Amino acid sequence: MIQTPFYLIDRAKLARNMAVMDRLREGSGAKLLLALKCFATWPVFDQMRQHMDGTTSSSLYELRLGREKFGKETHAYSVAWADHEIEEAVGYADKIIFNSLGQLDRFDNQSAGIARGLRLNPRFSTSGFDLADPARPFSRLGEWDVAKLMGVGDRISGVMIHYNCENRDFDLFDQQLGRIEAEFGRVLERLSWVSLGGGIHFTGEGYPVDRLAARLRAFADRFGVQVYLEPGEAAITKTTSLEVTVLDILNNGKDVAIVDSSVEAHMLDLLIYRESARMETAGPHRYQIAGKSCLAGDIFGEFDFATPLSVGDRISIDDAAGYTMVKKNWFNGVKMPSIAVREPDGSITLAREFGYADYEGSLG
Repeated sequence: MIQTPFYLIDRAKLARNMAVMDRLREGSGAKLLLALKCFATWPVFDQMRQHMDGTTSSSLYELRLGREKFGKETHAYSVAWADHEIEEAVGYADKIIFNSLGQLDRFDNQSAGIARGLRLNPRFSTSGFDLADPARPFSRLGEWDVAKLMGVGDRISGVMIHYNCENRDFDLFDQQLGRIEAEFGRVLERLSWVSLGGGIHFTGEGYPVDRLAARLRAFADRFGVQVYLEPGEAAITKTTSLEVTVLDILNNGKDVAIVDSSVEAHMLDLLIYRESARMETAGPHRYQIAGKSCLAGDIFGEFDFATPLSVGDRISIDDAAGYTMVKKNWFNGVKMPSIAVREPDGSITLAREFGYADYEGSLG
């Protein structure tokens, strides 16, 4: 038995998402790149690489991981490359995407040997959070002046346009893509590839995958480009749980169960976006599930259980793959969750365990 806490990735659930990837690739002709900023847990890359075309990165380390652990096509993006990074980055990448015209100019000579692109900011997005909105006022993420983009048309072969965020609405996607076609068509028709980024929730239940495929193919045909998507959450949604154990139960006006994990350290996005964790549970016994760190707001959420909880009970926190393992940290020195994989036959493989030496080594 693996000691909690640990992230448990289920290959059978991952296979369901990968089947949708295959369906979209076949129907659209688009290539799908795993967004490592969301999920970079390479012990399951062996399965994912059979259904995806490569990786896209946001930093030199992500780029190197994608090249070495995933293989296939590798896109290198960074908000800003440093002088000491660019040579190594170009060595790992098939395509390098600059965030600004200034960066393209600065590294023009160093990057001339591979395909180059720019990030295009359409100045709108589907994000409901200012924190995550790439089109927020004074955004530093990408270029939008058509004249300037046309002026570097001989130095770039593509653009990356990342403006969707958990977009479950195909009609909204269709409408906004039409706006991009209208406003940036002169730029797009001069390119050979276009990445439409991530944030399209096409593996969600009921999403019209075939309509999305047809729309992407029409876009590709209109402008004569290879389309890329960069799914992160769509690749791993509902594949993983965070397994925790109840350490204490108290009542401070409501029943509280403290577990051997921490929202701050192990599911940070819940705090950042003020969201509740998810659990498939129901019943007459309500508990606030709380983490063991000293942060007063270290709370996973409130959930109903069929029977009263007891110290030693194990709880599964659902949908715990996206932006968790890539953001886990050593706050309070709380033990970092191990990473485990449930194989198709139901057996569980321990992929990585973290201990005191990892904590100590991260600090000096």
